[in-house]
Amino acid sequence: ERAGREAAHSPGRGAAQPGLGGKEGRLGEARRGWAVSGPPSLCSPAAMAGPLCELLGERLTDRHQAEVESSPLGSDGRLLALYFGCSWSAPCQQFNAALADFYGRFKQGENADKLEVVFVSSDEELKPWQEFVGQMPWPVLPFQEKERKTKLWSKFKVTNIPTLIFMEGSSGRIVSRDGQLIIRDDPLGSEFPWGPKSFGEVMAGSLVKHSGQTVNSADLSGSYLGIYFSAHWCPPCRSLTRVLVEIYRKIKESGQKFEIVFVSADRSEDSYKQYFSEMPWTAVPYTDEARRSRLNRHYGIQGIPTLIILDQEGRIITRQGRAAVLNDMDCKEFPWHPKPVLELTESTAMQLNEGPCLVLFVDSEEEELEPAKQLIHPIAEKILSEHKAKEEDAPLLFFVAGEDDMTESLRDFTNLPESAPLLTILDMSQRAKYVKDVEEITPAIVEEFVRAFLKEKLKPEPI
Repeated sequence: ERAGREAAHSPGRGAAQPGLGGKEGRLGEARRGWAVSGPPSLCSPAAMAGPLCELLGERLTDRHQAEVESSPLGSDGRLLALYFGCSWSAPCQQFNAALADFYGRFKQGENADKLEVVFVSSDEELKPWQEFVGQMPWPVLPFQEKERKTKLWSKFKVTNIPTLIFMEGSSGRIVSRDGQLIIRDDPLGSEFPWGPKSFGEVMAGSLVKHSGQTVNSADLSGSYLGIYFSAHWCPPCRSLTRVLVEIYRKIKESGQKFEIVFVSADRSEDSYKQYFSEMPWTAVPYTDEARRSRLNRHYGIQGIPTLIILDQEGRIITRQGRAAVLNDMDCKEFPWHPKPVLELTESTAMQLNEGPCLVLFVDSEEEELEPAKQLIHPIAEKILSEHKAKEEDAPLLFFVAGEDDMTESLRDFTNLPESAPLLTILDMSQRAKYVKDVEEITPAIVEEFVRAFLKEKLKPEPI
């Protein structure tokens, strides 16, 4: 729902593809969101030690189709900006010009050799691709590397274009998923290398209430926080705000320390004021555009409404605050620490758009859901722990689905067999599915299936 962005076009796919023994209306906005190798490496041992060679291959090309070595991009202290886009997108064409201006200025500065951009295209036709990359002063992934492109779009969960992701060349650690805001807010590159800041640094400044009273952001210390990215022009935002007002009041009445900070994406100050008048919490002043942009960049906001829940130290508890509050209207699970395994419902189904999801289908509405959760819980918890230790987002979400209208619609949409139990991994952004249809599903089978997927050993079927 973010203005000025386009739904991503998945590379390499045509428009038509994309222990346990079709009803459109119920899907709502979750359903609407769904529709959107080579020779042995010659990279140096040093490059092979890092992720860059595996990500990009050994050779890139420049705009004249001359080969460019990829391994030097992985040296210590260098940042790599992966630019996802395509020639036919008007926003990409506009952004390309802005990025070229930024790139030219940066290359004249003191950190000129510490940043490189690599273009990763979703173009299906060679001639438009050639014309587009002819405007680029940076390296590009070769046109024929379609399988590698697809893997990159999937790995980085690209769902909108243009997308610019900054990462460390040596470690692969993501610095920012919202590079567009970086080049807009820091056009001279003076804040390079745009490293992470604490919540206190990003939020620092005064906050306002709709009464006109101001409070200092430091006064929020010691409270659980909800950082609410929303706008009046967005219907799902207005629906969530009505629910969130009641949730906020219940938690405050219970005596728990909880505050919400509204970060507006409204298109005018009048709209912001009208919308904010409905909210009993604080907001970043609309006139403080730099701080609003900084918060969007800090949390990598890709769409609204987004509600991020923070602990009392300013650390993220969950990015899925929207689903959390909709599934806990009585606030019994506040502050909503993530569960390794979720039950598929209308509200949790929105998370199917976040990236690859393992879904275990069972043949009962209630009695088999809990055993199903327990069956996949060990591998889900293990995967979450492994990636949390590396300060990475989990590569999979885990669900169990019973027999109801939501499940039937999901099966219809993804053209899954009616059998149960049925073990699947669904990747809506890549319009791909992986199916394990066996008579009995055990924890060992689930773990083998998950590990094979993560090692890219499974063959996808189109959704």
